[in-house]
Amino acid sequence: MNEASILTHMSQSLVLFLIWVLPPLVAAVIVGLGIGIIQAATQLQDQTFPLTAKLLVVVAVIASLFPVLSAPLVEHAKQIFTEFPALTAGY
Repeated sequence: MNEASILTHMSQSLVLFLIWVLPPLVAAVIVGLGIGIIQAATQLQDQTFPLTAKLLVVVAVIASLFPVLSAPLVEHAKQIFTEFPALTAGY
């Protein structure tokens, strides 16, 4: 196992992590901003409403995009498990 292969696998893993995190994060930010504007306009100071709405939206986004988001993750895991004997041959 050389440093180039380790860096390649790490960079691919980080890109997959960013792909997994970005849609729910963007959805939570948009919902939080919208609820914050509504709360500022109505002077409603309930702290549980934004958290509940964000949680529901994040769960809905993850549930709806799970098949699309999990395909690259499964392929990357298959690639790592296939290359594992060659990567660890020197140890």
